[in-house]
Amino acid sequence: MSTRAQIAIQIGPEAWPHVYTHFDGYPSHMLPALARWTPEDILAACEIRQVRADELDCFDPPRDPVILPRPTCQFCHLYVWQDGAWVELDPETHAPERTTQ
Repeated sequence: MSTRAQIAIQIGPEAWPHVYTHFDGYPSHMLPALARWTPEDILAACEIRQVRADELDCFDPPRDPVILPRPTCQFCHLYVWQDGAWVELDPETHAPERTTQ
């Protein structure tokens, strides 16, 4: 079974593309794996099978990210770029749950 996640990146006041990630979206994997990647890398990927520290395994062809007015958790986990690091947001409060180390 897949642990699906989304990575939301702010590109405007009310514009947050949500990049889909299919496998290994749980925080103990995603936060270390995301540490190497910039928001621009993730946006360029568009749709990701799995985020790894050495590679973004992307769908080909990818679907464009859904753009929402704010970070919105539609799957198991939601990650955002905040203060120069990736964090997981609590789906109810939108507050950071964990930070990269």
